[in-house]
Amino acid sequence: MPVLPSRGGNVMAGSYHRYAGGAVTILLAAARSGAHAVHAGAVGTGPNGDIVLAALAADGIEVSAPPVPDLDTGVCVVLVEPTAERTFVTTQGAERAITAQSLQTSDPQPGDLVCVSGYSLLGRTRDPLVEWLEGLPDGVVVVLDPGAAFVEADARVRDTVLGRTDVWTGNADEADALAGVRGIREAAQVVAGMLRPEAVTIVRDGPRGCLVREGSDQVFVPGHPRRPVDTNGAGDTHTGVLLAERAAGLSWTDAAARANAAGALKVTRRGPDTAPTRAEIDAFLAGRPA
Repeated sequence: MPVLPSRGGNVMAGSYHRYAGGAVTILLAAARSGAHAVHAGAVGTGPNGDIVLAALAADGIEVSAPPVPDLDTGVCVVLVEPTAERTFVTTQGAERAITAQSLQTSDPQPGDLVCVSGYSLLGRTRDPLVEWLEGLPDGVVVVLDPGAAFVEADARVRDTVLGRTDVWTGNADEADALAGVRGIREAAQVVAGMLRPEAVTIVRDGPRGCLVREGSDQVFVPGHPRRPVDTNGAGDTHTGVLLAERAAGLSWTDAAARANAAGALKVTRRGPDTAPTRAEIDAFLAGRPA
């Protein structure tokens, strides 16, 4: 869009496209970096659900729970401005129809990484998700990608989820909002204090890179500034690659370096489903055309 419409107004968009996004973006990014990825959430029955299933199948990603009958997946309308800034309007559909039992069809085992979105801690997904998290086996690594919605969650729910979180990965604004202080290092320190003593805190700072905090050690991993055309899905791409590389045995700092490169590639491509492959990240880091 050239500009957002004023209230009651109208703007002619240059184009529109339909993509599978949200959790799908994280899963695609992880799978394209070599991870065995499983979608534990709910997918609807209908044209929207078909888009989700096709996108996951194309990259070999499993869907553990059966489709929700007679209800389609909801949509998120994303308005992208020339600056690549996004504005969202979200509906809710079959993706909210989860239970602790449906999530458990993914069967996570010790050593597996379970990624949780803060947006799922609002509405009717909240209680079954928290119930499932509390019942996970020891050794399952819980990764929280809070999103802007996490600070809006019930305080009791926030404390419960933070107490079970092994890795917190969000952007600087999300860290500031949760910590109540400004500054990437200061906010990371406060957020880390809300987690388990051995937990990892990662704060993304856009094209500048990200901060990785393990215990009392903090390392800033530089980014790769690029002129963006679409930032939709950049954070999710970062999360997916980060977890895939950690699952492959890299340190959190080395995994974050590759995730930064993936995010830089992603913002130069339109759509949330354009996460790079491992070979493209290798080429980028080597200074070759991706």
